[in-house]
Amino acid sequence: MEDGTRHLGLCVVDMKELSASPEGLSAAGVTLTTNVRQLEFSLACNDLVAPGRDGKPNALVQVAVIDPQKQHLVFHACTEIVEANKDPLFLTGVTFPSEYPDSPETIVKLTVCDARSKSQESSSFLGSATFSVGDLLRAKDEQLTLSLRSSDGVCAAGTVVVSRLKMEEMEEENIDHIATNTTLQKCPLVCESGHHSCIDREDSPQTGPVFKNPTCKVYRFQTMDSKWMFVREQMEECTLSFSIPKQLLLLYIQEDKSRVHDLQELGELSPHWDNLRKEVMTQYGGVISSYQETLAEMDNITGCSFKPSCCKAQKPLEFIPINLHTQRMRVTCPKKADAFYDIVTVGAPAAHFQGFKCGGLQRLLSRYESDKKSFSAAYQCIYYSPEHTAKAQEVLSTMGLLQPLITGSADQLLLAAHEHSSSGMRDALKSLSDKTEQFVHTLKDELVKSALLALHAARPGYVTKSQKQPLEQSHRQVNQGSEQNQNPVQGLPGHSPATPVTESPVVCNNVEGSAEEAGPAALKHQDSIPHHKEFDEEEWDRVWASVAKCLNCVIAMVDKLQEGGNSKQEPAPELQLADVITSHNPGDWKEQLCPLVSRLKDCVMEVVEKAKRAMTFVLLQEAACSTPQGFLLQQRRDVVFSQALAALACGFVMKLYAGLRDKNFLRQLHLVGLVAQFESLLSTYSEEIGMLEDMEVGISDLQKVVFTITEAKTDKLSELQPSVWGRRDHFTVEVPLPQVIFQTLPEEMKEGKPLRVYPVLFNVGINEQQTIAERFGDISLQERINQRNFELLEAYYKTLSEKVPLECLPCFQTRTNIKELLETLGQNVVTKKRKNVEILWTAGTICRRLNGIRFTSCKSAKDRTSMSVTLEQCALLRDEHQLSKDSFVQALDCMRSRLTQGDGGQWEDLEAGATTENKPASRHFYPIALLLVSSHLLVVWLILSLVFLLAKYQ
Repeated sequence: MEDGTRHLGLCVVDMKELSASPEGLSAAGVTLTTNVRQLEFSLACNDLVAPGRDGKPNALVQVAVIDPQKQHLVFHACTEIVEANKDPLFLTGVTFPSEYPDSPETIVKLTVCDARSKSQESSSFLGSATFSVGDLLRAKDEQLTLSLRSSDGVCAAGTVVVSRLKMEEMEEENIDHIATNTTLQKCPLVCESGHHSCIDREDSPQTGPVFKNPTCKVYRFQTMDSKWMFVREQMEECTLSFSIPKQLLLLYIQEDKSRVHDLQELGELSPHWDNLRKEVMTQYGGVISSYQETLAEMDNITGCSFKPSCCKAQKPLEFIPINLHTQRMRVTCPKKADAFYDIVTVGAPAAHFQGFKCGGLQRLLSRYESDKKSFSAAYQCIYYSPEHTAKAQEVLSTMGLLQPLITGSADQLLLAAHEHSSSGMRDALKSLSDKTEQFVHTLKDELVKSALLALHAARPGYVTKSQKQPLEQSHRQVNQGSEQNQNPVQGLPGHSPATPVTESPVVCNNVEGSAEEAGPAALKHQDSIPHHKEFDEEEWDRVWASVAKCLNCVIAMVDKLQEGGNSKQEPAPELQLADVITSHNPGDWKEQLCPLVSRLKDCVMEVVEKAKRAMTFVLLQEAACSTPQGFLLQQRRDVVFSQALAALACGFVMKLYAGLRDKNFLRQLHLVGLVAQFESLLSTYSEEIGMLEDMEVGISDLQKVVFTITEAKTDKLSELQPSVWGRRDHFTVEVPLPQVIFQTLPEEMKEGKPLRVYPVLFNVGINEQQTIAERFGDISLQERINQRNFELLEAYYKTLSEKVPLECLPCFQTRTNIKELLETLGQNVVTKKRKNVEILWTAGTICRRLNGIRFTSCKSAKDRTSMSVTLEQCALLRDEHQLSKDSFVQALDCMRSRLTQGDGGQWEDLEAGATTENKPASRHFYPIALLLVSSHLLVVWLILSLVFLLAKYQ
């Protein structure tokens, strides 16, 4: 619990607030502490001395902490490079987590070095200085001016200014007081209050209890009105990276075991079908064993909360998303409310371990469906379209859900009858009627009757009887049946009503039968369901209709009991059990209802058993004709979906906690749902085509996911972790909230209303491989994805505008109408333009306007993803917070610095030697960034790079 609390320690409050609402803060996941306040400070240097270049170094400051117990340096952070300046003012600041440094005696060491040139990988030592945390806190205005000690011990290397100011002081500062060449300058770098930490204001949104290991970077940038804005980036890992895939694996194993059990319960089948069943059960056993091994290996992994990109092709981690992180940018401007911008970064959901030699899921599924008919002919199976298979899974899922609900409502009705509670009986009867009507409606589907006929034809007895008839007579009877429109498959998706049924059912069951016996009809049976004249086709109608009749009798008896025992009112005449009604003591309600309720339960059980066997037989044929390709595809789809769901759950939890105080957001959430916009930067070239095809299917499968909000039993961290339940055709993610917060939600959400998420995917490749694809390859996949998902986004906006006033959506400085943005996006989607990143920018803007969840992905969620995120953040600062044009490039340089908080663990102490080969300079991605402007610049860059390399090695 202590470790979990430390991970949750994103909010550190002052003791003054502890007395106000300690229970509420604790319930909201806020950590209360009296340790040293979070330390954040800015840095500036004066009068630096460096050899060469007129004594103007390319300065940067390396920050390390001296552990007071172990007495060794721990690298912590690094500023950006300020080129050719003796008095550099660094825009990148230094921030320490609230729990570190943990005492005023902790020593901080500042090492100033000269990066010489951004193109070189060496740096030279200029000077160093040390101070304690207590010194900074006790100093006047919390500012220290320290002399830099050179390598020879002479204090002539210049000075470094360390400043720590509070939020209140920042609002009084003006840009005129912070000139770059001022010796004693005030550098209010961070909007840090003395009472709070990374999310330090009382009205600041939380990130949630599933995030850990926060990493913060702080900056300050100049605005157009000569003020300073202060920006804090906070990146966190998410525990759902592992917990969601583990839960999904358990559900996959449970579902496949259930399929095996259902296959065993099918009863006796003909030799042919029995062999197919054994083969399918063997395949399921292999999948279950593989998933169990993967789950066991994942359970052995401890202490890790995300999968790095170097492990993306490892089989034990194939269900884990790559580099899943959340990033929140907080912007503070003087006399303005703070603004928060969230984004989730993750590697493209794809089956990297299985590879992309034959393409991704989209291509493989399309090829599989086209080949399935030939597979069904080879395995002598009946062909079912994907719609039939999905319907069979839906029927099984619905029955499994409704049967226990019907039984529970029936028991509640008997309990209310025993207590002679009229109101209790009305409520229980209403619930029983609703659930039973849904149950009956589900079983009206013609697929159930068709599958029962097919299962009857697969019994051994059916073969014996059919073999007694001449083959020609069998054909004539079946053809006559089709002319009389008795084929229940006619009119269903995947079957043409005009196609007659001309197959012989003998072939399906006669494993010894040869092609000579069956003739040309042997390859035609898979296109429809076989019939047999000895099977009573009306039996199924009578079975499921009896459920409705039993319900009518129960309703009639309840009405009679509530009327006070009026013996003249007759119950429903359809059921013979009506005689039972008058055979009991009129005063004992339970005794009179019990036979009717028992009969209803028995009828429901009988229907469930028949329908379950029928739908299992449909899935058996689906699995049999797809062995082994279908199982491999299902495993690939499971892997991709697991990665996508983990990312979605992470974004949903972050968005939910951020909007708990926003009534308009909560209203939108339960009335319509949220849009989840996935931005992909994959190219349509080489193996990334397969990744994009995987990602398209994985994001589309998220449509079968809903979220529900539940009340946590306790406020412990373990009780606030989301959980997943369901089957492959439908999953529900439950997000528990602390009790205090749960009570503030709308009633619909507290009652467990499913909350929908609408996933959309937009892709624009930006790397050099995309240049090759656009010049010599095919980008139709990208065009199709963007067009289809634009239609989905447009449909979501239409639904939202019908149910929620647009005034409830977030307000932005740029007043562009959402409808106009959609029109612009639609035009860009159909425009033939190379690397049209306007699609991504417009889609991202629309998502933020619609209160949506933003995701950015590339192959590994590293270079291209960081390029996109930093560019988007700087664009937001420019458009929403008046970032000056001159500061735009500087902001990009700072945010794209290679070294961030906690990086550089392999750095050496530069004071120990004059130079180091480790590269402390910022790494810039200008060549790739230029691709966002024009792909033609890539050619120039390649030529110049080649010339430079040739000159260097000659």
